[in-house]
Amino acid sequence: MNQRDVSVLVDLGLTGYEASAYVALTRRGRATGAEVARLAGLPRQRIYDVLDGLVARGFASVEPGRPARYTAVAPQEALERLVAGRRASLADLERQAAEAAALLTPIYRDGRSATDPLNYIEVLREPHAIGNRFAELEAGAAREILVFTKPPYAVEPAENVAGLQLLARGVEARSVYERSVYDDDAVVDAVQHFIAAGEHARVVDELPLKLVLIDERVALFTMEDPIAGSTDLTVMIVEHPAFAQLLKLAFEHAWETGEPFSPARRRGRR
Repeated sequence: MNQRDVSVLVDLGLTGYEASAYVALTRRGRATGAEVARLAGLPRQRIYDVLDGLVARGFASVEPGRPARYTAVAPQEALERLVAGRRASLADLERQAAEAAALLTPIYRDGRSATDPLNYIEVLREPHAIGNRFAELEAGAAREILVFTKPPYAVEPAENVAGLQLLARGVEARSVYERSVYDDDAVVDAVQHFIAAGEHARVVDELPLKLVLIDERVALFTMEDPIAGSTDLTVMIVEHPAFAQLLKLAFEHAWETGEPFSPARRRGRR
């Protein structure tokens, strides 16, 4: 049997057994299943399933009897039927694809405009990134900035140029400092410089965390690692008005209980 003939038919979609059986049938006017199995070298227990497959595909016809005899359909006719079937399958596939596209396209379009339900939360851990982001938020303040300040500082107070620019623009700035602010003369000098520029400052003994509230819209706060402490900080930025307003209540409480900033005061003295 010419294997090239078999390979061509397999490439067109027939199984290897079907292709072998069809080529065998083309060499006989008609043949029984047993004869086809012998000519094609196929298992006799499979031959009738194979021949029935050829009949279903339009590559053979069957003459009932005992035994039944099979005849090959002319190659041109058989292959035209195969191509016609492929065209019908392709047309059906195109129709199904069009229906699927019609169903999925609106969902896809909606998805382009959808946002992450938690896109108002930002988490930072790298010190340089924290400093840059704080400067961006500070520079973007329009009305008010409220701050809980305690060391370690992402941006050293003396280097906080954006804070001075913010005060120059007339933004109301109030800061509550932890009493440890008095321990560093450079920080004390920087705070006095801010106060001279228009900042309002008070001092409390301790602050639970560092916090920045901007325009009752954005909250930036630190989350210390419960084991590593302040040596391993995570900064969270939440852009959510209701949350910012809630934290403002805590700020106002600390502000009311604090004392005016005065370098003459030191830790432990009220």
